[in-house]
Amino acid sequence: MLISRCSFFKLSAKLKKMFALKGSDMNAPLQQEDYCGTFFAAKLLGFSVGTIQTMVEKGELQAWKTQGGHRRISMQSIREYQRKHGLAEVPEKTRYLKVLVVEDDAAMLEVFKSTIDGWTLPVDCSLMSSAMEALIDINTIRPDLLITDLKMPGVDGFELLRTLRANPSFSSMVVVAMTGLSSAEIAERGGLPAQSVTIQKPVDMRWLQGFIAALVAMRQL
Repeated sequence: MLISRCSFFKLSAKLKKMFALKGSDMNAPLQQEDYCGTFFAAKLLGFSVGTIQTMVEKGELQAWKTQGGHRRISMQSIREYQRKHGLAEVPEKTRYLKVLVVEDDAAMLEVFKSTIDGWTLPVDCSLMSSAMEALIDINTIRPDLLITDLKMPGVDGFELLRTLRANPSFSSMVVVAMTGLSSAEIAERGGLPAQSVTIQKPVDMRWLQGFIAALVAMRQL
């Protein structure tokens, strides 16, 4: 559906107002560790994403959808399935890293998905194609690490990061900004919030793997 530029910015302002008012309570029925994404559930059980979706439809796994349509799988139902079928269980206090990637290039999103899924790291990765989509669902997903492009249509990465940094609920979230812009060009756009890590595109996936592995290690201390 096409909307006018005026309507788009009115919607953007409304979403950000909701975000600021609702804080971490919006759309979050249980605590962060109680749910994971479809891709992480598939990795835990050793199934394909399609099989996980079928299991949800059959009621073998409990799940719900966020406002943006992203499925969340109950970790408890995963453990119950593992016990029922004699599979190695995920510990109750599993410490996994929640990662959100925001990138408007569909091909790049696929690269992130396939690359991160190939790592033997306890990482639950969610993928979104716009900053607006991220604003709608980020309160529910509650990522530990946000990886976002800066140059995107509509609400761009600069506005996304400024909005998130204005909310104390996300003060501890690690931010990696991907860009092809120079330092001078970033400064001309108002710069980035403090403690944001900036990396040049194309992203060096080996560097990213090391960075995420370090974050995982810190969580397990």
